[in-house]
Amino acid sequence: MPALSTPAALPRFRHRWAAVAGLLVLSPISAEYLIGYGESTGRPLELLAGLLILAPLYGTVAVLIREFTRRTGRGWPTILLLSAAFGVIQAGLIDQSLFDNEVDADGPDWATQALVTLIPGLGVDAANLLNYVGGHVIWSFTAPIAVVESCAPRIANRPWLGPVGVGVMVLLWALSAALIYNDTAADSPASPAQLIGAAAVAIALIAAAFTVRPARTQSPAKAPSWWLVGGVTGAAWCASQLLPTTWAGVTVNVVAMLVLGWQLLRWSRAVLSSSVPGCPSWSNRSATTWITR
Repeated sequence: MPALSTPAALPRFRHRWAAVAGLLVLSPISAEYLIGYGESTGRPLELLAGLLILAPLYGTVAVLIREFTRRTGRGWPTILLLSAAFGVIQAGLIDQSLFDNEVDADGPDWATQALVTLIPGLGVDAANLLNYVGGHVIWSFTAPIAVVESCAPRIANRPWLGPVGVGVMVLLWALSAALIYNDTAADSPASPAQLIGAAAVAIALIAAAFTVRPARTQSPAKAPSWWLVGGVTGAAWCASQLLPTTWAGVTVNVVAMLVLGWQLLRWSRAVLSSSVPGCPSWSNRSATTWITR
């Protein structure tokens, strides 16, 4: 098995901290604000104030997931597995919303649905599991990481933080997580067995994240145009929102996510035949290398 590549030295301070700041802010915006279900939607001052809690809670995790992945020379499988692990930690251990099966008539649309996909013996609703953990994987972590790295391609596969920076991110996350936990844990219906199970799943996902290796081969297929990728994924997302929260709907959603994930991986490994528009110094080879990692 080939040895993992060693990340390059830290980029210039202003470049890497601009990227870190962008990811810190984009992660909570993507996770909580873009969908527009919160009561603070349309209130700019409240949205800005909310970032003081949400950026340390979501943004620091996105930064740390990306940092540890790039420092160890791993790629997107590791990012996805770590994102899933922290999705379980967030929804299962911190705010424990994964085990709250009460219907909230005054909440957003997804919280008002009758729970018909409860998993026997676990006390977890399958639709909520897909919504909470899958939502964190996509919106809280991987999508913001992909966007910010795409905006900074020259440092996309390099570490952005030194030891002090990593320590600051861990501390900020711990403080925000403790704040949310103290606010929600007292009213949580989660049992000790459920919490232990969530912790075990998170640990298994983290262990798997640092076991997988990035792909070392490239697909001979031609990379598709951006409108095809955006059109297919956009249509799939719109269709998923129309599916009922039943076992059939959950099954179709899971299958669609697996198929689309496989297709996106296949597309991302395709050899690029032209340079990336707007980035003349980003060569075909470096672009392909970054995407396949």
